[in-house]
Amino acid sequence: MGDGSYVFTLEKRGYVKAGKFTPEAACEHPDAVRQLAREFARAGADVTQTFTYGSTEGKLEGCSFSAEEINEAACDIARGVARESGTLVAGGITQTKAYTYQQVKDKALVQKEILHNAEVLIKNKVDFIILEYFRNLEEMEWALEVLSACGLPLLASLCIGPRGDSAGILPGECAVRMARAGAVAVGANCLFDPFINLSVLAMMKESLVEAGLDVHLMAQPLGFRTPDGGRYGYCDVPEFPYALEPRTVTRWEVRKWAREAYSLGVRYIGGCCGFEPYHIRAIAEELSPERGRLPEGSDKSDHDLSLMRKICDSYTGKKDVETMYGSAKCCPNYWKDMQPSTGRPKSSACSTVPDPEFPASF
Repeated sequence: MGDGSYVFTLEKRGYVKAGKFTPEAACEHPDAVRQLAREFARAGADVTQTFTYGSTEGKLEGCSFSAEEINEAACDIARGVARESGTLVAGGITQTKAYTYQQVKDKALVQKEILHNAEVLIKNKVDFIILEYFRNLEEMEWALEVLSACGLPLLASLCIGPRGDSAGILPGECAVRMARAGAVAVGANCLFDPFINLSVLAMMKESLVEAGLDVHLMAQPLGFRTPDGGRYGYCDVPEFPYALEPRTVTRWEVRKWAREAYSLGVRYIGGCCGFEPYHIRAIAEELSPERGRLPEGSDKSDHDLSLMRKICDSYTGKKDVETMYGSAKCCPNYWKDMQPSTGRPKSSACSTVPDPEFPASF
C-alpha cells in the first residue's frame, strides 16, 4: 500500500501555494510534512514517499531553496517516519521542465535533469524510486534508461486517461514499453478519478498479458470524481483548483475502487491528489483479509459497522427516540452503492459523460 496526497493536502493546510504546487514545505515546515506522513503510516500505508513532487530546478523559480536542499530535507523526513513506523521509503521523481516546456525535446538534457534529481534520493538510500506524473511515454522511457544503473527498483506511473499519453499512445502500449524499459511496476496516477483509472489499468493489463510480460500493476488515482474532465483530467473541470471539495470521493467509494483494483490484479495501491489519510485507511480496511491485518488507525474506525449496528439495535422497539442511525445504514452496500449529493441546490448529485476525456461542453 502506498500513501496519499501531499501537495493538495498541504495546500489545504496552508503549507503549499496552489498554482506553483512545489514542495519547499519540506524545508520551510518540515513538521507539517512529517505529521502528514505519520498520518498516512497510521492509516495503513506501507510506503512513505519523499515529498519531492516538482522538485526540479526548472520549476522552482522564485523559491528560496534549491532542488538539492528540498530533496535532502524530504529524504530526512521520510526516513525518520520510516524508522518510527516500519514503512519503506520511496523516492519520488516527476516530469522535467526540460521535456515539458521545450518545443524541441533534447534527450541528453532531459536525462541530465532526471539524474540530477535522483542523486540525492540515491545517496539517501531510498528503497525504490517512483517515476510518476509523467505525461509523455517518451520522457518516461528516457528516465527509466538513465536510471537503469542506479541499482534500485524503478516503478513507472503515467498521468493518463483512456486516450493515452500526450502523443496519443494508448495505455496498453505505454505499459508494455515501460515494462520493457525496465520498470518493475507500471500504472497510472493522478489527473483521473479512481474509476476512470480502473479502465486505464484494465487496458494496461490486457496488453501486458498479450505481450507475455510479467510485471506488477500500480494505481494511485485522483481523489475527486471527475467523469466530465477533459484530456488533462481534473485540471479541465471548472472547479479546479479551488472548489473541488464537493467532488471528493467518499471512503466507501475508495473501498469499492480498491476491491475492484485488487481483483484486476493491481498490487501497488495508493492515492494521489485528494487522497487523505482516511482514504488510505479505507483501502487498508477493505484489503485487510488479504493483508492479514487492520491498520493502526482502525482503532478509531467503525470499518465493519459493528458500532453502528450496536447503536441501532439499542434503539430497536423504543418509542420517541430520535437517532441518526437506521438499520439500512448498518449495511456496507448502503454506503458502497450511494450516489452522494453535493447538497447544493443547483448542483447535480453526479455527473456522467459518454467519453471522460471529451465531454460535451468541449
